[in-house]
Amino acid sequence: MPPSPGGMWTLSGRGWWRGRALAAWAPGAAHRGLPGPPRPTTRQAAPGSRAPNRLSSSAARQEKIDMSRFPVENIRNFSIIAHVDHGKSTLADRLLELTGTIDKTKNNKQVLDKLQVERERGITVKAQTASLFYNHEGKQYLLNLIDTPGHVDFSYEVSRSLSACQGVLLVVDANEGIQAQTVANFFLAFEAQLSVIPVINKIDLKNADPERVGKQIEKVFDIPSDECIKISAKLGTNVESVLQAVIERIPPPKVHRKNPLRALVFDSTFDQYRGVIANVALFDGVVSKGDKVVSAHTQKTYDVNEVGILNPNEQQTHKLYAGQVGYLIAGMKDVTEAQIGDTLYLHKQPVEPLPGFKSAKPMVFAGMYPVDQSEYNNLKSAVDKLTLNDSSVTVRRDSSLALGAGWRLGFLGLLHMEVFNQRLEQEYNASVILTTPTVPYKAVLSSAKLIKEYREKEITIINPAQFPDKSKVTEYLEPVVLGTIITPDEYTGKIMMLCQARRAVEKDMMFIDQNRVMLKYLFPLNEIVVDFYDSLKSLSSGYASFDYEDAGYQTADLVKMDILLNGNLVEELVTVVHKDKAHSVGKAICERLKDSLPRQLFEIAVQAAVGSKIIARETVKAYRKNVLAKCYGGDITRKMKLLRRQAEGKKKLRKVGNVEVPKDAFIKVLKKQSDK
Repeated sequence: MPPSPGGMWTLSGRGWWRGRALAAWAPGAAHRGLPGPPRPTTRQAAPGSRAPNRLSSSAARQEKIDMSRFPVENIRNFSIIAHVDHGKSTLADRLLELTGTIDKTKNNKQVLDKLQVERERGITVKAQTASLFYNHEGKQYLLNLIDTPGHVDFSYEVSRSLSACQGVLLVVDANEGIQAQTVANFFLAFEAQLSVIPVINKIDLKNADPERVGKQIEKVFDIPSDECIKISAKLGTNVESVLQAVIERIPPPKVHRKNPLRALVFDSTFDQYRGVIANVALFDGVVSKGDKVVSAHTQKTYDVNEVGILNPNEQQTHKLYAGQVGYLIAGMKDVTEAQIGDTLYLHKQPVEPLPGFKSAKPMVFAGMYPVDQSEYNNLKSAVDKLTLNDSSVTVRRDSSLALGAGWRLGFLGLLHMEVFNQRLEQEYNASVILTTPTVPYKAVLSSAKLIKEYREKEITIINPAQFPDKSKVTEYLEPVVLGTIITPDEYTGKIMMLCQARRAVEKDMMFIDQNRVMLKYLFPLNEIVVDFYDSLKSLSSGYASFDYEDAGYQTADLVKMDILLNGNLVEELVTVVHKDKAHSVGKAICERLKDSLPRQLFEIAVQAAVGSKIIARETVKAYRKNVLAKCYGGDITRKMKLLRRQAEGKKKLRKVGNVEVPKDAFIKVLKKQSDK
């Protein structure tokens, strides 16, 4: 916050109390509990005292770095890619230490993982950027490093990060060897035509076998094993040679600084004080504070307030030049204005927009509702801000009779859904109800009337309640994925049985070394979406790894299953299942409902129905008064008469009684079962 012309703080933001202090302070005021004398009015705090964080970081940022010192040939942009838990973030920490970007301390663990959810789970969720300065053979190089997530659900983050790079470090664990996500990430980099430097990490482990892993890399990726760099990121062994390989093996970016500005927005975050902070990669030209830039997507013009690099915290610079990666703040106040994949160019100097990114394709849909409807608006703004930071989530308004207004959200996978929910709770203090995840089905319509109504022959069904009847449809289609499983060979039999139970079709099987097998299966997505990964891990004692990619749609024998309470349909509990699984799924839902529904004075029949056929039933017993309590002995006909009269009363009650499902019962049945 800038000082006012008189040298004193203005009475806005954090400086409001300083005005009060000046007015209230007088000799002898201290003993009355009033604030002491005003501190020095410069940007720095008084000697020996700690300035507020924002002020001290601003002070440190005063020295702006001159980015023109780095010609294009001295710039390297690279990502670190690997399977989950193979040591990407640890390697990033060592590289930051080696280049003097951060101080060497024992506390440097996952420095680039800034989110609370990342630190708690020990995984990377957001790709993070850091600019490193490194001297090699008398020249100073600018290395832009992007640390990427390793889990299959965040592969969209990886593909976006690769667009700003010319090469990658492919990290493989010397103990575990090549895993499923290693293969997937390698092909992402290969398709983007990037230079790949294989790095074998964790050579300090007792069971590490870097020679075996080198042979795996040679067999699967066709990269000579003598090109692999063997390191221990934890101990820092041989990490220096990684930096040298980056400079020698990765080409500089192909850009032109004399051309008009062309910048790609590859990530963005929302700051409530400064608006949208866009992470940009410059392909052409130069950008500096005060420039007017235009968004190719919205055609809106903005004034650039600040440009800089991430080091790994924000550090202002005078300008950013083509080939460099940094951040840009241009007063975008609305979360919808900074589209990922957008091109920025200078005002009155239009350019051909960059190709941008393929939009992420959601694989899993779930309903999200506020616990209390009065929180709807707060939750809406929280979801908007979080989707800016995580652009792979799709949002569609939805409403339910039982749960009120909410959204139908599309995610890339189950972990993605859990992380999104956790971030909502931690960063925005929002508590929500998430319904059971479903997958998007398609139906090919047969009647001309319906085709006219929907304006297309093939419709996508996200909400099971809107599933069309079999009589109106030629065929149903369900999404399928090509799954890759890498496992030690002793578990192959069990895993094959698991895959067959999930209606999977085997496509390929290959030994990648003496005791590890790579299996490829075509899975229906709804079979793996809830608990397949957990079952796979428990069957293989945690050794198997799993990755999948979209493989389109295939025809399937799907049915819509209704849940009835005393013959009345409950719309919120409608599900779409495969015909072969209808009985087991229906029975499970009926049992869950039986445990959740409060008992009434009459019997409740909980039924699962496909069309007009009942396939499962549970009964919630009625409360009953002991009408025989007053009979001490006596004739049996007297007792029978009382019991008959009670049964008739219950029957009458059941006809007129209306079963309302309470909200907490819905939540228990709809929520993803954590005990699965």
